[in-house]
Amino acid sequence: MPFVASVGTYLPCWGTPLHRVAGDDEDAVTMAVEAGRAALTGGGAVERVVLVSRDLPLLESSNAAVLLAGLGLDPELEVDERLGGAPATVDAVSSARPRTLIIGADVEPAGAAAIVTAEQGLQVRTAARVARSLPVRTRNATGDLHDYGDPRLLHERGLVASLAAAWLDTPVAVAGVDHQRALELCLPDPPALPTLGASASLFALAGLAERGVTGPLVAAEQAILSGITVSGGVAQIHRREPAPLPAPDGRFVADTNIPISLAAYERAFEAKVRWEAGRFANPGDTADAGDPPELDFPPRYRVGSDGALATDYELVPLPRTGTVYTETTVHIPVPGLRTPYSLVIVELDDVDVRALVKVTGAPPGSVDIGDRGRLALRRVAVRSGVPDYGYAFEPDQGAA
Repeated sequence: MPFVASVGTYLPCWGTPLHRVAGDDEDAVTMAVEAGRAALTGGGAVERVVLVSRDLPLLESSNAAVLLAGLGLDPELEVDERLGGAPATVDAVSSARPRTLIIGADVEPAGAAAIVTAEQGLQVRTAARVARSLPVRTRNATGDLHDYGDPRLLHERGLVASLAAAWLDTPVAVAGVDHQRALELCLPDPPALPTLGASASLFALAGLAERGVTGPLVAAEQAILSGITVSGGVAQIHRREPAPLPAPDGRFVADTNIPISLAAYERAFEAKVRWEAGRFANPGDTADAGDPPELDFPPRYRVGSDGALATDYELVPLPRTGTVYTETTVHIPVPGLRTPYSLVIVELDDVDVRALVKVTGAPPGSVDIGDRGRLALRRVAVRSGVPDYGYAFEPDQGAA
């Protein structure tokens, strides 16, 4: 019987209060990292990660390396990637053992939420699981979607019939359906949920935990239903939900693509995605032997005082907060990027390192010298079909 120690949520800044839109540099993995880091704010060990989404960027390969790097977790941790919606996330919660990080992420509407399980906290237990077949929305091997387009059938023979088969008490929250439908099915005043997919169940759990409400939480997708009962207890809630902004205008360069070098991608991956600098363990190996060890970002080899190439640097984590040293806005179209966009050089806190990064979460041209902010994992490009991840500067709210 799992306990939930903490819940983290994330919503992109773009869109409206009722419908958030992922930025050009966001996908299910970057949003999962945001929610996961929020859930991990209070500390606590993690031994296993479960990622649930219907929008996983890589299906042939794995998203685990980027996810663990962005979360700052051990690259040897087990990662279970599940293709599913709200019921799949509830199933993951029902069967979770302590010290598991469970994340649900959705692209449309956009948002992500995560929980960390422990030996104590908010108690939940399995209440129902119903698997019926009513494939009103399908996707084939080439990605083509087919929607049967009968909302009444979906409601009557999907959700309502599955609820009846589950023999549940009246739910206190229903995830996977719009709020108006949830109002008809739940006890009064269910939490309004910003998403409809894998993250919706965890957003619902966060809302119930904040209010101290107990009872059945039901997740539905087509005719599939899973439910847990929230039995009481306390969980920490950490929300990263900035006020919504209208999506900025811009344009893309059509019919142009910059190819990827997978060799270069592999060499740069650890430092770039884990946000780490290079430091030589033995300064005497470098030409600057009399100076204290310096941090190189990006990491690079040096020529030693004897003329030999020094390659034995170690990677050390960099701070994720800083101040804008200088900025510029680019208006010349660049393939793969919405134009205009802003670039900044950020002076990182407490280290002698400045980093050149793109601005995220703010309209182009709105960031000034001296603005404070944080470094957030983002999808910096998609090249040759491969999502390429790095960090961007997100200004503090009110700065931009």
